[in-house]
Amino acid sequence: MASCLVALTVAGCTNRPAGNATDAQIAAVSYRDDGPKSITLFTMVNNRTGKGAHSSLLINASERIIFDPAGSFKADIVPERGDVLYGITPAVEKAYIGSHARSTFHVDIQTVEVTPAQAEIAYRLATQNGRVMGGLCSNAAANLLRQVPGFESIHASMFPSKLQEEFSRLPGVTHDKYYEYDSEDLQEGLKVNNAKLNAAAHSG
Repeated sequence: MASCLVALTVAGCTNRPAGNATDAQIAAVSYRDDGPKSITLFTMVNNRTGKGAHSSLLINASERIIFDPAGSFKADIVPERGDVLYGITPAVEKAYIGSHARSTFHVDIQTVEVTPAQAEIAYRLATQNGRVMGGLCSNAAANLLRQVPGFESIHASMFPSKLQEEFSRLPGVTHDKYYEYDSEDLQEGLKVNNAKLNAAAHSG
């Protein structure tokens, strides 16, 4: 069990301090994407074993958020409440993916376009979900998805690879993978990308 928890922590699925951003902090960074509404499943995949180790959801609804259950991502300019990250601009999305992709893991990216109503249901479920215990990331993501009309085929699962497989069978899903080959240390990736976001914010 201990080795399993270590693996999950390295991948990005762990118990972090609870996010408690205020309404004002969230409103200050709220980001809306006028493109098609969509739900994206991120799966952090071990490059050696090919097994998934963490699941999260990018939800493009009335605002763009990441539901990062029991996740490890943190950045100074990204408010968090519960397990939801706010202000997900393209730059923040890149920092999120880049922090998880490294010499030992890559990020599998699966996206499905949805209706505005579906997106808002997913958004509401994410923002009302609260904290998730370490190791339960894929189960939390799957339970959210299966409550969205059109995603009833998703089953509860403790295994990110199983959720990844079921999501791949949804109609219209697009698929991409993102690799980086820098330090295997997740904390180093978080530090580097936090610095990039801060520099961009100060220069703007």
